[in-house]
Amino acid sequence: MGGAIPGRGARRQEVGPVPALLLIGAGALLGFTMLAVAIGRGEGVGLTQLPPAKPVARLEFRAEDQADGSIALRNAADAKIVAWIRPGEDGFVRGTLRGLAQARQRDGLGREPPFSLTRFDDGRLDLADEATGRHVPLEAFGPTNSGAFARLLPGQGAPATETR
Repeated sequence: MGGAIPGRGARRQEVGPVPALLLIGAGALLGFTMLAVAIGRGEGVGLTQLPPAKPVARLEFRAEDQADGSIALRNAADAKIVAWIRPGEDGFVRGTLRGLAQARQRDGLGREPPFSLTRFDDGRLDLADEATGRHVPLEAFGPTNSGAFARLLPGQGAPATETR
């Protein structure tokens, strides 16, 4: 039986060059897309922008390591204690400040420049180290963690005392 196996021996049809009109159309579509994106970004089409927030409370403070492992947070303006961070407590505050302090060490900067904590009228909190230019948007870490820093700002409870 000399029957042919389907698919064997069948000739493939050769595909010729891509028609010029198809290439021109693809190029025009690509050019139009790039132009639309450039105009959209330049004009702000489709972007949502919030009005700039205004600071409503600000605290500049220094973090001082203590012999017992605690950290004293002192107001930079009058050197009064704002809060004590005891060993094993306030892990988020401790860790965040440690990260900023390590960045200062890597950059060869001292401990003298204060950190700043700012609350904006839209409720956001920002922890900044102007010495290194680093900013930590605290709301990104959830209400519990941002609340740990919010209590440091004026009007957030009783002020800390010098006693431990």
